[in-house]
Amino acid sequence: MKIYTKKGDSGTTSLIGGTRVPKHHLRIESYGTVDELNSYIGLIRDQEIGQKEISVLLEVQDRLFTIGSHLASEPGKAKMVLPELFEEDITFLEDEIDRMDDELEEMRSFVLPGGNTAVSYTHIARCVCRRAERVAVHLSEESEVDEKITTYLNRLSDYLFTLSRKLTKDLGATEIAWVPKK
Repeated sequence: MKIYTKKGDSGTTSLIGGTRVPKHHLRIESYGTVDELNSYIGLIRDQEIGQKEISVLLEVQDRLFTIGSHLASEPGKAKMVLPELFEEDITFLEDEIDRMDDELEEMRSFVLPGGNTAVSYTHIARCVCRRAERVAVHLSEESEVDEKITTYLNRLSDYLFTLSRKLTKDLGATEIAWVPKK
């Protein structure tokens, strides 16, 4: 099977289920943003971070492929069985947030992104995750989107923020508090 089909040369692409839509369609934007997020998660995973974090990020990447498959599917038209997203996937992120948070100092202000490359990549992923959530919410206003998808993306951005703080600590970087000018 060739990687190129030439069917998209006219600016359209197929959803799972066969319907062709413009490449700028909100559904395409939705799963494309999730794909972008997944790539940033891979970039974080490639950094010098702990094995536990790598393991969690691999799980996240798997869940993002599941989410992408649902967003790439026209509701009610897919003939294939798609993998499921479960409430336990959201609970898993919450448990990981709590685990990391137990090791961190209490947050007293917003923090400026940066301090270490791995931390910066994590903040970028958090921002892309927030965008993926916004696009999925927008899509849900026009079409059926499993509520667990938007909940998972919301929780994932919280996980990524907490991970950025944990990596700051683990990698000996400095967490710089944002102090507004008066």
